[in-house]
Amino acid sequence: QNSPNPFNPCTVIAFDVPVGTEGKVSLKVFDLRGRLQNTLLEGAMQPGRHAVFWNGRDRNGQELPSGVYLYRLSVPGWSQTRKMVLLR
Repeated sequence: QNSPNPFNPCTVIAFDVPVGTEGKVSLKVFDLRGRLQNTLLEGAMQPGRHAVFWNGRDRNGQELPSGVYLYRLSVPGWSQTRKMVLLR
């Protein structure tokens, strides 16, 4: 889960990349309608613990309004979606 949650103005999403995972890691933020708001990470990563900061902005750098957002972390063969709350 991201921390802090709820957050303002930024949050940290920490995750582990398992040993033996091949291919790219993807971390994307969506609104509740399923629209992509930002891609925080997309590419190959070494196994281990990682953390990504998100400043509550969309892919164009615009501040997003208060609300509930979803982030999806995906590695080959596995993905997980979690909720986070942005309070302006």
